Amino acid sequence: MKRRLLLANLALLALSAGVARHWCEVWRGARAREQAILHQHPRSAFIPPPPALRSAEPLKPTDYIDIAQKMLLSKDRNPTVIVEPPPAPPPKPMPPLPVFHGLLDVGDGPTAILSEKPGGPHHDFRPGEQVGEFKLVAVNREEITLEWDGQTIIKKVDELLGRGGSMAPGALNLAAATAPQPRVAEVPPHAAPAVPGTDPPSPR
Repeated sequence: MKRRLLLANLALLALSAGVARHWCEVWRGARAREQAILHQHPRSAFIPPPPALRSAEPLKPTDYIDIAQKMLLSKDRNPTVIVEPPPAPPPKPMPPLPVFHGLLDVGDGPTAILSEKPGGPHHDFRPGEQVGEFKLVAVNREEITLEWDGQTIIKKVDELLGRGGSMAPGALNLAAATAPQPRVAEVPPHAAPAVPGTDPPSPR
C-alpha cells in the first residue's frame, strides 16, 4: 500500500515538474519576443510631400453680385425697378341725352325733331347726322337709336320727350293732317228731317 502511494506521489511530482518546465519555456519565449520588438528600430516610411497650394486670387466685387441682388431680407437692393402703371382715367361722363320733340315722315324717310340739350332750340335731324355729341342712328315711332363714344344707346321716344311731353308745332300739324277724317252719314235729298215727337217717314 505504501509503495503504491509512493509511486503515485512520484508520478504527480514528475507531472508537476514537466508542466512547470513547459510554462517556463513559454514565458521565456514570450519574453524574448517582447525584447526583440522593443529593441528593433522602426522603419521610416516614405511620405510624399503635400501638393503646392494655389495662390489665392484677389476678391472681386462682381463675383458677389447675385448675393447683393437677391438679398431676401432687403427688397430695396433689387436692381429691377418696378414702375407702377398710371391709374386708368375715369370713364367719360355721358352728356345729357337729346330731347325728342316729334317725328316727321313725308315719304323720304323719318326726320326727328330734336334739341341737343334740354331748353335748347330744336332742329330736324336725319339718321346719320350729328346731334351735339350724339349721332342719330335710327328713329321710329317707338324707339330712337343714338351712338356716343362707340356705345349704342336705344331709348324709348317717351323717355326723351320734352317737359310735359309736348311736341313741335310742325309735328302736331302733320299728325292732324295724317289723322283719319271722321265719316259723315249722307241723308237722301227726298228724306224730310225728322221732327221731334213724330214718326220718321217710311221708305218708298
